[in-house]
Amino acid sequence: MKSRRLGRALAGGVGLVLAGTLAGVPAGTASADSDRATQSKPAKPGKPGKDQRAVMKRYLADTWRSFEALTPRSTGLPADNIGGDLDPATRSGYTSPTNIGAYLWSTVVARDTGLISRNEAHRRMKRTLTTLSGMQRHEGSGMFYNWYDETTGERLEVFPGDEAELEQFLSSVDNGWLATGLLIAGNADKRLARQADAVRESMDFSCFYNPDEGQGGQMRGGFWDEPTTNDAAVTGDYCGMGQDVWYTGHHYGAFNSESRIASYVAIAAGQVPAKHYFGTFRTFPGDTCDWSWTEAPPVGRWERHRGVDVFQGALRYRGMQVVPSWGGSMFEALMVPLFVPEDRWGKRSWGRNHPLFVKGQIEHGMEEAGYGYWGFSPSNDPAGGYREYGVDALGLDGAGYTSDQERTDWEQPWEECGRAGEPAPTAADYGDGVVTPHASFLAMRFAPRQALRNLANIREDFGAYGPGGFYDAVGTRSGDVSREYLALDQGMIVAALGNALADDTLREHTARGGMERRLKPVMGLETFNVRDREGRR
Repeated sequence: MKSRRLGRALAGGVGLVLAGTLAGVPAGTASADSDRATQSKPAKPGKPGKDQRAVMKRYLADTWRSFEALTPRSTGLPADNIGGDLDPATRSGYTSPTNIGAYLWSTVVARDTGLISRNEAHRRMKRTLTTLSGMQRHEGSGMFYNWYDETTGERLEVFPGDEAELEQFLSSVDNGWLATGLLIAGNADKRLARQADAVRESMDFSCFYNPDEGQGGQMRGGFWDEPTTNDAAVTGDYCGMGQDVWYTGHHYGAFNSESRIASYVAIAAGQVPAKHYFGTFRTFPGDTCDWSWTEAPPVGRWERHRGVDVFQGALRYRGMQVVPSWGGSMFEALMVPLFVPEDRWGKRSWGRNHPLFVKGQIEHGMEEAGYGYWGFSPSNDPAGGYREYGVDALGLDGAGYTSDQERTDWEQPWEECGRAGEPAPTAADYGDGVVTPHASFLAMRFAPRQALRNLANIREDFGAYGPGGFYDAVGTRSGDVSREYLALDQGMIVAALGNALADDTLREHTARGGMERRLKPVMGLETFNVRDREGRR
C-alpha cells in the first residue's frame, strides 16, 4: 500500500468468461462480442462509428457507476480506490487532490453524455466544492495536502491501518490535476463558477516554480511545510510565502510527462512566465556525455524560443524518432491531451509525437514483447500493490519503466560515451507483461480501432470486466487480474470516453481563457525532431 501512495503522489490461467455483465448484457452473448467484429472499419480520431459508440457508451455507464460507489454523498470526495464488487465498505479510507479533480471532470462528462441530469451534476459538484472550501490547506500557497479522509474531508495524520505519523506533502502535479477539475467545473456550470474559481485562483503554482533551474525555470515535485525525514529536501520560498518550506530534491525536468499539467495551469494563470514551457528537456542534450546514464543517445538540434535554448531531441525506436516520456508510460504522455488540445495547438510538435508514442506502445506489446496485448502505464500490480509500467525504450530515464513483472530492461549502447550496451531482448526474454485498460483509452484519440480491439480482447480473454467497468490491471501471461477500481485510472477512462462521445467536451471546458491566450502561442512555436518509419516528420 505504501508504494501505491508514494507512486501516485510523486509522479504511481486465462479465463474466457466476463466477470458480471456489460451494462446488462450477459457475457458470452453476441452483443458482448460485437466490438471485436466492428473493428474492420476504422474510425477517424474523435469520431467513432455507430457500433463503436454503442460499445463506448456501455463502457462509460459502467465506469461512472464506479465513481458513484467511490464517493460518499456526505462530502462529494471520491475514495482513492474501491474493491471490484463496488461495496462501499471496501473504500480506501483516503483521497487526494487528483482523485477529487477526476471526480469533478467525470461528473461533467456524465452530464454532457446524458448519464445524469444537469441538476444532479450541479448538486454533486456543489457538494464537492463546498467540502473543498472548508478543507485544511497550506496557508502560504493555497495548495492542498496530498491525503484526506474522504468521509470527513479532514487532513489525515496517519493512513488507515497504519500507526506511523504521516508526513503530509503538497504535490505540484496533484494540485495541478485538482486545478484542472476546478477549471472544468467552473466553465461547465456557470452557477458554480464563482465557487470553483475562488478555490482555484487561491492556488499559487509559482510556489513550486524555481526560476533559477535552467533558462526557463522548472517545477519542484512539491514541498513539505514541516521538517521532513527526506534527506534530499532543500529549503526555500519561491513565491514569498513568508517562511521557508522543504522542497523535494528533484525538479520535474522531463517535458513529456504528466507533470506538465502543473506548468500549463501556472502559465495559464499568469503565475509563471510563458518561457517556462521551454525550460524542461525534450531529451537531454546529445552533444555531451554528461547525460549518458539515460536510455539512449538522442538525435536532435538546438533551437531558441522565448530566449531559451532548447535541444530538440528524440530517441530512436523501431525505425521511428520519438520524444520520450520519463519512464515510457502512456499516462505520462497522453493524460494531459485529454484536457489541453496539444495536438491542435502544437501540430508540428505534439500533433506528430502523440500518434508515434501510441504506435510504439502497440508495437512493443504486439511485436517486440509478443504479449498479444498492449497499454503500459502505472497501475495496480496484479500480484499486489502499485507499480509503474511502461515501454523502457520510450522513456528518457535509463532504468525506465518496464512492461513485465520480471522488469526486463535493455541497456542500449552509447559507444561515443563508452557504454557497450547489450543485445536487445527478444520476445522470449520478456515475462508476464502487465497491461492496464486506462492506457488503451488514452490511446483512443490516436488509434481508435486498435484501442477498442485491444480492450475487447482484454475484457473477453481475462474476465477483466466487472460492475464498475474494466478492472485495473492484467498479467497477460499469468492471467492475474487486479479486481479493483482506482479513481485516477477511472477518471482517465471517463475523460477519454467523454471527449469521444461528446465532441471533446473536456477540452472545450479547459482550453479557453488564459489557457488558450497564454499557452497556445508558445505551443505553436516549435517543431519536434520526430519521424515515422518512412522518414516523414
